[in-house]
Amino acid sequence: MERRKNAFTLIELLVVIAIIALLIGILLPALGQAQRSAKNVLSQSNARSLNTGAANYASDNSDRIFSYTWRKGEVYTLPSGQVRVPGSDQNAAADQNQEILMRVTGRITGTTKIRNFSARLPHRRYSHLVLLDFLTDVQPEPTAASPFDRNLIQWQENPLEYGAGSGVPYADGVPEGYDDDPNWTDPAVIQRWPFASTYQMVPAAWNTDGIANALTYIPVSNTPHLMTSSRAGETPSLGRRKFTQVAHPSGKVMMFEEFDRFSDKDGLYFAYPEAKCNLAFFDGSVRNEQTADSNAGWNPAEPATDWLQIYKPLDTFPEPKDGLSSNTTTYCQRYRWTRHGLQGIDFGGNDVGRRQYDLPDEPDCTQ
Repeated sequence: MERRKNAFTLIELLVVIAIIALLIGILLPALGQAQRSAKNVLSQSNARSLNTGAANYASDNSDRIFSYTWRKGEVYTLPSGQVRVPGSDQNAAADQNQEILMRVTGRITGTTKIRNFSARLPHRRYSHLVLLDFLTDVQPEPTAASPFDRNLIQWQENPLEYGAGSGVPYADGVPEGYDDDPNWTDPAVIQRWPFASTYQMVPAAWNTDGIANALTYIPVSNTPHLMTSSRAGETPSLGRRKFTQVAHPSGKVMMFEEFDRFSDKDGLYFAYPEAKCNLAFFDGSVRNEQTADSNAGWNPAEPATDWLQIYKPLDTFPEPKDGLSSNTTTYCQRYRWTRHGLQGIDFGGNDVGRRQYDLPDEPDCTQ
């Protein structure tokens, strides 16, 4: 009798392929979620390391929150030998920013020289340079980038490649629909992006609290990327803030990721109510909190209102939920602009000072 050959029939083979495809379909989302969870743990670890570094900095610097320390009217010398006497704290911070990057990168002369740029406050995206300069001589420092921030990680690997085709914001010109401020194409701005950080400092950490019509920096309504003085022609004092000035350390955000990349793989702007970003608090904790649970923010120049601001992304940044064509939808800025600054509270209890201005006990931001 002829023995049957030990082989699959076509139907059996198709059944096996269908089962394998089904298993892949079931397992891949779970594996993807596990990978994102691991990245989120690492991102929180980075923020926690920066928090620890901030505490060490304060311990060695009279309890000060890390920020630029150069001051207007003082005399400073750059690694290139240039002497600077800044006329404002903003210019002094720009000079110090240039000095740090020149020194740690060795880019002092020639075409790759770190250029000075004083038209923008370096504090928002580059305050961490002062902290990292205190902790290490490495720039860019990997800890400054979230594992979700693929762009920044790529720029960190090749910090000299910030020309056309590098992927650095605005290196290829101004793309339609993105923030079109002409300064973004300035070479001094473009060359700094590889040295930026995923984790932003809140303005209150280096700005004044803005109480009682104090001279302070305030936000502008049509873009989240710029700030201006509350008094035209005058420049506020910067830095000099201390941890002891924080009224509610466990409820006050110090650093935050601008986008929720864990819950939304494409990146969700922090001001969306459903966003859950990693937040580093002044008490040293790092938590993943939903934006809607935080108190409403303010513009110090308009204390009786909850501050709403348009989200217009920079080149390479995640797009708004309703697309790049949207230039009118506004979102409550929450912990970026905490009411009363360091004296205010972001999470837990009613917002400090709301009754003073006849505002509801709970945030009334609908966006």
